[in-house]
Amino acid sequence: MNSEDVFINCPFSDDYDSFFKAILFTVIRSGFNPRCAREEDDGGDVRFDKICRIIDDCKYGIHDISKTDSDGDPPLPRFNMPLELGLFLGAKKYGDAEQSLKKAIIFDREAYRYQKYISDISGQDIHAHNNDVGQLIIEVAAWLRRASKRKTVPGGTAIADEYAVFMKNLPVMLAARQMQPKDLTYDDDVTFIAEWLVRNA
Repeated sequence: MNSEDVFINCPFSDDYDSFFKAILFTVIRSGFNPRCAREEDDGGDVRFDKICRIIDDCKYGIHDISKTDSDGDPPLPRFNMPLELGLFLGAKKYGDAEQSLKKAIIFDREAYRYQKYISDISGQDIHAHNNDVGQLIIEVAAWLRRASKRKTVPGGTAIADEYAVFMKNLPVMLAARQMQPKDLTYDDDVTFIAEWLVRNA
C-alpha cells in the first residue's frame, strides 16, 4: 500500500466533471498521487479487478456518493460509488494490518441525505459539499492535511483560488495543443494540472 496514493471514487459524468477536476487538482496540489478506475484503458482487463488492485494500493480514499440518483431510460440508480466505497471499507476492515491503516472521507451533497438510501453507513462521518466546488476543495484539503499529518498541504481556500485560475487558463492550454474539452482523458487532466502547478504554484 502506497501512502502517496489517493483513490478517487466519484461519478464520471459531464455534470460532475468540474468537481472531479477539483478533486484531482486538490490531491496533486497537496502532494499526493490520484488514482481511479479511469487511469487505465485496457479492454483485456476486468474493470472490477482493476478497481480492487487500485484500492489495494491506496492508503487514502475520497468517496462522493452524491450522484446515486436514478437516471437514464429506464431510470435506474447509479450504484458504482456505493459499491466502490464498500470495497474500500471492506479492505480496511478485513485486510491485513497494513490495509487497516486506510483512511477515507465520504461526501454527499446534503447532510444526512445518504441515510435515505445507504443507512448502513450512518455511523460514518459524512461530509456535505452542498454542490459547491469550493467547499469540496476546502474539505478535501483539510482532510488530507489531517489524515496524513502533513504540514505541507496548503489551505483549502488558497487551493480553491488556484483551481479557479487553472480553469480559466485551461482553454488556452487546450488550444495550444489543438484539443477540445471533450478530447481530455484522465491522463490529460492529470498532465495539465501538474504542468500548470509547476509554472504557477
